[in-house]
Amino acid sequence: MAALCVEELLARAEQRAAEPHRSVAVEKELELEFDLGNLLALDRNPPPSMPRAAGAQRESRLRSLARDNTQLLVAQLWGLPAGRAEGATGPLVAQLPEPSYRLPREKPLPRPRPPTRWEQFARLKGIRRRKRTSLVWDEAAKQWRRRWGYERAGGDPARDWLIEVPAGADPNEDQFAKRLRDKREKVARNEFNRLRNIARGALPGRGLHPTGHQSRAELGRATQVARVSTASLGRFQPRLPKEPAAPPPRGGKKRHFAPLLGDLAAERSRQLELLRGLGSKKPPLDLTRAVNKQLREEDAQAAAGKGRKRGQRGKRGRQRPGGGKGPAGGKKGGARRQQQRPAGRKRS
Repeated sequence: MAALCVEELLARAEQRAAEPHRSVAVEKELELEFDLGNLLALDRNPPPSMPRAAGAQRESRLRSLARDNTQLLVAQLWGLPAGRAEGATGPLVAQLPEPSYRLPREKPLPRPRPPTRWEQFARLKGIRRRKRTSLVWDEAAKQWRRRWGYERAGGDPARDWLIEVPAGADPNEDQFAKRLRDKREKVARNEFNRLRNIARGALPGRGLHPTGHQSRAELGRATQVARVSTASLGRFQPRLPKEPAAPPPRGGKKRHFAPLLGDLAAERSRQLELLRGLGSKKPPLDLTRAVNKQLREEDAQAAAGKGRKRGQRGKRGRQRPGGGKGPAGGKKGGARRQQQRPAGRKRS
C-alpha cells in the first residue's frame, strides 16, 4: 500500500514538473471565434464528456480546457502590433482593435460633471493645471516647510509683529484688524463660490446664472440645496452671515429607541411583561381596536335600519291607478279627480 502511494506521488510530481513545459500548440476541431477588443474567445466545440460522480477528474478537465483556450487567445494577442508604453524601457503594450461584440451594461453611463466657473475660465484662457509640490524652501527658517497649513513657509506669527502702512492709507487704521477682516471676507467668498458650484451641479435646470444676475430667491434656493448636499445633510455645515434658519426636515418625527446601557429595572420589567403576554392563553385586549369595531357595527346596523324603513315607506305610499284602495276607489281618489277635472269643463 505504501509502494502505491509513493508511485502516485512520483507520478503527480512528474506531471507537475512537465506541466510548465507544455507545448503552446493547441489543436481544435473547430476554430475559435475571437473578439480581441473585448479579450473574448468563443469555443464552438462540444465539451468533453465528464462524469458527474468524478469531481476531481471533472475539475482537472475543465482546467485543461480553460488553459487551452487561454493559450489560443494569448497567441492571437501576440500577433497584434505592439510598442513600448514609456519609452524604450517601458512595458510592451499591444494595440487592441475595435470590439465587435457590444457587451450590455447593468447601469447607464455616468453623466459628465458640469465644469465650474474656474474650469470654464481656465479653458477659455488656456490655463493648464500644474501639479506643485507640497514642500517649499523657507529662506528665513533655512528648512523645507509645507506650502499650506500648520507650520507653513512664511507663516511664522513672530514675523508679523510689524506691518508696513501702504501709501495713501489712513495712518490711524489698524492694519492687523484690516488683514484679519480681509481674510475672513476671502474665506466667505470662497465658501460662497464653492456652494454655488455645488448648486449648479445639483440643479442643472434651476442653477445660478453664469453671468451673476441672480435674484434673492434663487440664491437662497441654491444655498439650501448646496447645504443639504453634504454627507451629513448639512448638519455640521457652518452658516453664512445673516443666513436664516433652515426649515425642519420633512418626514415626521424620528423613532426613539431605548439605550443599550441604562435602567436595568425598566428593561427587566419590559422583558417580564413580554414573557407574561407570551405565556398567557388569553389574547391581550386592544381597547382602541375593540371600540372602533363596535362603532363600525353600530353604524352598519343604523344604516341597514334606515334602508329598511325607507323601503317600507315606499311600499305604503304606492296606490292603484284607480286612485283608491278598492276597485271603485275611495274618498281621496274622488277628491283628486275633482281637483284634476273642475266643474263646467268638458272634454273635447
